[in-house]
Amino acid sequence: MAQSILVIDDEKAIRRTLNEILTFEGFTVDEAADGAEAVKKIKENSYDCILCDIKMPKMDGIEVLEIAHEEKPDVPFIVISGHGNIETAVDAVKKGAFDYISKPPDLNRLLITIRNAMDKKSLVAETKQLRKRITRGYEMIGASAAIQKIKDTIKKVAPTDARVLITGQNGVGKELVAREIHELSNRAAGPMVEVNCAAIPSELIESELFGHEKGSFTSAIKQRIGKFEQASGGTLFLDEIGDMSHDAQAKMLRALQEGKITRVGGDKEIKVDVRVIAATNKDLLKEVEEKKFRLDLYHRLSVILVHVPSLNDRKEDIPLLVEHFMKEISEEYKQPVKEVEPAAIAALKKYNWTGNIRELRNVVERLIILSDKVITAKDVSTYTPGS
Repeated sequence: MAQSILVIDDEKAIRRTLNEILTFEGFTVDEAADGAEAVKKIKENSYDCILCDIKMPKMDGIEVLEIAHEEKPDVPFIVISGHGNIETAVDAVKKGAFDYISKPPDLNRLLITIRNAMDKKSLVAETKQLRKRITRGYEMIGASAAIQKIKDTIKKVAPTDARVLITGQNGVGKELVAREIHELSNRAAGPMVEVNCAAIPSELIESELFGHEKGSFTSAIKQRIGKFEQASGGTLFLDEIGDMSHDAQAKMLRALQEGKITRVGGDKEIKVDVRVIAATNKDLLKEVEEKKFRLDLYHRLSVILVHVPSLNDRKEDIPLLVEHFMKEISEEYKQPVKEVEPAAIAALKKYNWTGNIRELRNVVERLIILSDKVITAKDVSTYTPGS
């Protein structure tokens, strides 16, 4: 389908010339002779780009820009300006116009500007879609009392900078809680940087968190910025904090106390503005008793404690979770959502979910792939391990 452009100019000759050029280039072109007509067309139609003169009767181009920006904020707006209107054109760019073209327009520059504007529009649309998919992927699903309590806690805690310690078994969704806190916080516009402390060798965890200077150890061939600095202005999520080495724990404590870090091999103190959220599947107080975790660090991290229950402790949420995963996975595979028999849901509720939410999602994906149009209790029995 051809991309559409609205050309707004009170000079008929200019409109006709632009129409001919753009039509030849494969665009669909619509015209408006003044600002008032343009506003009506912008409200009623969808365009991929708008070209607009500045000086026009009834309503000038700046007014049209302001209305277009409010009505269709994602549609790129290119101003066409006479030599005496360059300052006004620059002002239009400050107010949201993509660019301006001087009269008489240079054909090559005009086409390049239009292409760039449309590419930006496509990227913006794609980014929005990706954000929606990411947000859906991290959505907390459930109506049980336990999940409602967690959601209430998140609403209270998110606007503050209080440190949060999230506990619970593997696969229960501790990362979802951390992301929800970040998204509802005043730091949502900043980064959320994740570190899996269990996945990084103990000898590298300090470099990962605090960074290192060139030459500080054998493989340090260049300076590295650590996760603390990367997360400055946002949130640092330390998953599996219970697996952090004692040396790293000591440096972590100092960073939390002073809001400063020092790169490995360096002596310069670097101030960081980071909110720390930690998560663990271990009993940290037991780890403290066994001298595996520092008590002072535990107290620093656990200003707010959030425990995420296992799926076996909130089986009433299974129907909602199954429905959510059915829609999400079916959309990924671009296929219709299958019907799930009540008996199949009952069978899923009886299952012992040792892998929690992660395991349930895997089972739903397996059922979608291997079952017929209607998922039955027999399918659940067949495709669920140990049933």
